[in-house]
Amino acid sequence: MSLTDKAIERIRELIRTGALPPGSKLPPEPDLAAQLGLSRNLAREAVKALAVARVLEVRRGDGTYVTSLQPSLLLEGLGGAVELLQGDSVALQDLMEVRRLLEPMAAALAATRISDAQLAEVKRHLDAMREARDDVEQLNAHDAAFHRAVVSATGNETLLTLLEGISGRTLRARIWRGLVDDKAAGRTLAEHEAIFNALSTRDAALSQAAALLHVSNTEQWLREHLRSAEPLPVRTTERK
Repeated sequence: MSLTDKAIERIRELIRTGALPPGSKLPPEPDLAAQLGLSRNLAREAVKALAVARVLEVRRGDGTYVTSLQPSLLLEGLGGAVELLQGDSVALQDLMEVRRLLEPMAAALAATRISDAQLAEVKRHLDAMREARDDVEQLNAHDAAFHRAVVSATGNETLLTLLEGISGRTLRARIWRGLVDDKAAGRTLAEHEAIFNALSTRDAALSQAAALLHVSNTEQWLREHLRSAEPLPVRTTERK
């Protein structure tokens, strides 16, 4: 480990042990450096790195604070990392595999916890997807909202953040363009409807199966396009 890495780890240890709980203010830089047994430069570099990671928040003129440490905050960089992997075919297939492992289980869990209001939100996005079937951008937006509403119903913020990051906004949009160009959008919309219907009955096994079928079909479509060495569609389908 570099000296900066060691400084970062020492601050993390203070947070883990509760010496610096969420929302607390760090000591002034000279005091923090002395407490860590490090130079002020190393303490400063460690604080900068942890601020980038959203563990710390530097408030100009006020000081440095430990953030809320909520999963949505700490994991929000995952989506940006996924966007950078769009040109890596192996990474894309790995991400779809992870989604296939997590999303069906999330749907099963949602079926046991979803409220009437949450179910109504899922249906609202499903209806919007039907209405926008010739508009890729709107399809993409409501597709993402549909899945977010389903996973939100689990009440598991970490799971929600992970799945949102893994799905990737850009990849989702490119897949929808390909589905519309291949005239497979109707089938995919039917898969979303099957997920909603299963959730409506609060049937965990059926919800898991419907989500698994949907993600597996999407994964198969992606693999076929990558295998053919053809670029994923990037043009925007015009609304007619």
